Amino acid sequence: QVQLVESGGGLVQPGGSLRLSCAASGIIFSWYSLGWYRQAPGKERELVATIASGGETNYADSVKGRFIISRDSAKNTVYLQMNSLKPEDTAVYYCNARHAFATNNYWGQGTQVTVSS
Repeated sequence: QVQLVESGGGLVQPGGSLRLSCAASGIIFSWYSLGWYRQAPGKERELVATIASGGETNYADSVKGRFIISRDSAKNTVYLQMNSLKPEDTAVYYCNARHAFATNNYWGQGTQVTVSS
C-alpha cells in the first residue's frame, strides 16, 4: 500500500520559515519524481516545486529564490524548505509522487500552511 505522509505545516508570521516533510512508503523511491503542490481556498491546485529522481528541480515562478525542494533516498522523504513566507503562500500543501516511466501517481493527504500576523 502506497502512503505519502506530510508533516511540518502550521501558522507562521510573514517573513518566517517552515520545512515540510513527506515520508513515502510502498514505492521504489528512486523510480519516482516527487513534488509539492498547493491549493488555496477557492483556487485550483497548483505546482510549487518538483524534483526528479536524478535531482533536477523545477519551481513555480512565485516561489523561486524562496523555496527549496530536496529528497533523501535513505529516508524515502522529500522536503520543502520555505523561506520568506508571504500571506499569499497560505494554502494546503500536498506531496506528490509520479512514476518516471508509468502512469502511477500518488498524493498525500495535505498539510495546512497559514502565513499571517
